[in-house]
Amino acid sequence: MRLDLDRNQLTGTIPSELGNLDNLTSLYLYGNALSGTVPPELCNLANLTTLVLSENYQLTGAIPSELGNLAKLEHLQLGWNQLSGTVPPELGNLANLTTLFLNDNQLSGTVPPELGNLSKLEGLSLDDNQLTGTIPPELGNLSKLERLWLTNNQLTGTIPPELGNLVYLETLSLGRNQLTGTMPPELGNLANLLVLNVSDNQLTGTLPPTLLGLEKLISFSYSGNAGLCGPNTTTFRTWRESIGIADLIFCTWE
Repeated sequence: MRLDLDRNQLTGTIPSELGNLDNLTSLYLYGNALSGTVPPELCNLANLTTLVLSENYQLTGAIPSELGNLAKLEHLQLGWNQLSGTVPPELGNLANLTTLFLNDNQLSGTVPPELGNLSKLEGLSLDDNQLTGTIPPELGNLSKLERLWLTNNQLTGTIPPELGNLVYLETLSLGRNQLTGTMPPELGNLANLLVLNVSDNQLTGTLPPTLLGLEKLISFSYSGNAGLCGPNTTTFRTWRESIGIADLIFCTWE
């Protein structure tokens, strides 16, 4: 059974009684003006495959950790709300999950390494929150991932070279954090990458020549990293022009 009430200008809170609909497989409430918290009773919906509560903008409180018990869940989308607290590590139990969108909230704490257990995940969006700590190298285990958005948080540390294992990745967006260190040459293994954004961090060093192997790349954003520069070679200049990077700084020591 599917319940689709999106974009109906609904107000008030999400009724906890929805948790009694044992046969419910899909619940769509996005694009309304719902407020209050996400009822933990929704975690009783054992047959639920899709839960979309995005774009209410007034949903508050924590993400119920009990959502990790919904073994059939394939799509969990809670973006564009005012959810707070941490990302529950229990979400790493959702073995069938293909999309996890928690973007544009007020989530804090670290990115749980348990998310690396989501072997079917294709899209992970945690951007525009207040997340801290490092990017877990376990995310490199997400062998089917196509889109990874971590932009506009407070993440620190280096870019894990394990992200180079994500051979299906098309978008890697890490901009507007506090990442340090150099660009891992392993990112050159991302043969399907279309968009690479590492802008506005604290990255340093020379861009790895392996990036030249990203033949599908159409967008590369790196500005705002004062210590990051490109090799001053003809090959690298040609590559820069092929994807339209107008402001690439070349290393003075090359």
